[in-house]
Amino acid sequence: MDDRSHHARRLLTVALTVQFMVALDMSVVNIALSDIRRGLGFAPEGLLWVVNAYALAFGGLLMLGGRLADLLGARRVLIAGLVLFGAASLAGGLAWSPGALVTARAVQGVGAAALAPVAFALIALAFPAGPARSRALGLWGMAGAAGGAAGVLAGGVLTEVAGWRAVMLVNVPITLFALVGAVGARLESGSRPGGRLDVAGALLATAGTTLLVLGLVRSATHPWGSVQTLGTLGAAALLLAAFVAVELRAPTPLLRLGLLRGRPVLAANLLVLLLSSGQFASFYFVSLYMQQVLGYGATAAGVAFLPFTAGVVAGSAIATRTVPTSGARRVLATGTAVAALGLAAYAATARADGDFLYSILGPSLICSVGIGMCFVPLGTAATTDVAPEETGMASGLLNSGRQVGGSLGLAILVGVAAQVTGGDHGPVGLSAGYTAAFWVCAGLLATASLTALLLLPPMPGRGAAAEDTRDVSGAGADPAVSPSAQG
Repeated sequence: MDDRSHHARRLLTVALTVQFMVALDMSVVNIALSDIRRGLGFAPEGLLWVVNAYALAFGGLLMLGGRLADLLGARRVLIAGLVLFGAASLAGGLAWSPGALVTARAVQGVGAAALAPVAFALIALAFPAGPARSRALGLWGMAGAAGGAAGVLAGGVLTEVAGWRAVMLVNVPITLFALVGAVGARLESGSRPGGRLDVAGALLATAGTTLLVLGLVRSATHPWGSVQTLGTLGAAALLLAAFVAVELRAPTPLLRLGLLRGRPVLAANLLVLLLSSGQFASFYFVSLYMQQVLGYGATAAGVAFLPFTAGVVAGSAIATRTVPTSGARRVLATGTAVAALGLAAYAATARADGDFLYSILGPSLICSVGIGMCFVPLGTAATTDVAPEETGMASGLLNSGRQVGGSLGLAILVGVAAQVTGGDHGPVGLSAGYTAAFWVCAGLLATASLTALLLLPPMPGRGAAAEDTRDVSGAGADPAVSPSAQG
């Protein structure tokens, strides 16, 4: 293996580790919330901030994290993000009060906002467009799915065996492993010549996105028509409108709006909103259905999610093979359609007298294969015709869309389920609410399939396969974007 291949493989290992860890952290804490409340004496209304503090910092700073990677160099932002995330995880595991844990979770979110865009950008930079990048993106999708499923399983096991503090401390060794790889990676560490941070845009984007996510996550406790929710979302809309106005005039914008003139990039960001809205909410409702209707414990629910992870891996493998030959448009439209069928299957079988084989296993395998098929074509479309110096920008935008879409879908569908359930919190009432939510999720994914067909331009098919038949070892990395030359 030559030197370039070695560093490309190292970069891929770091990117996959970061993606696994960020996905793990988004799910591992949820299972431990009851134990955290008892252990630190949280008030019922305060416990939600263990989740929201992370979500707000993460969602609000993603675009800034991506742009900093472009301006300061990926190595600096990657190392800083890992140090911050690891230190916050350690502090959270040692937290002595509710305030200390919420603060640690917020700092974790800041670190994750630096890490998530960089992990995606590393793949776009290290591997040229074609089969090599498709294979790397397939592994990236698998790492995220594995992290999410591992978080659900590990959250239950660690909480039962070692207590809630273990769900925070589990990130520390993973962070150290990634940090060793990041320090040894040959990445340009200096800033880009003439690169300047758009401070006004950064402040407006961060404040606007944070308020948007805040309004969405608080809609569970404050109705959509309340002064709190309308005021928060209205303020977010004004700040984001001001952000657009600033970006149109900024010499070095945080988000170059011309990036969205490319149909693949625009379509990818619209699609990630739809996909994440349905995906995040469905994961949430499947977990509740298993625990509140079927009576599963936390560990059993985590084990029951393992077939879902296997399906995502299978779907990613299918997409890795078919995107270079069939194109991103067809694969993405097919993947979202299959996922919609799986969600419709959940809706049709999520009854009060359901069982694992009929209500969980079959629908989860269909849905997960479809979702797994989406990661590679989404990543391909989001980076099509994007200059190397703007990969962090494109990655931050895509990750912001995923976070906002997930928060929006969850907020809306929790309301849908609650309205259908009414005051009936028994198995029949709850299953009726979850069924309604699953039908809406299926509609979102069906809309995504139609959107892919209408908006995505025909992407290269078999011609792309001839461009690069090399594997993800990086042996064929384009010298113009080789790891040794990237920041």
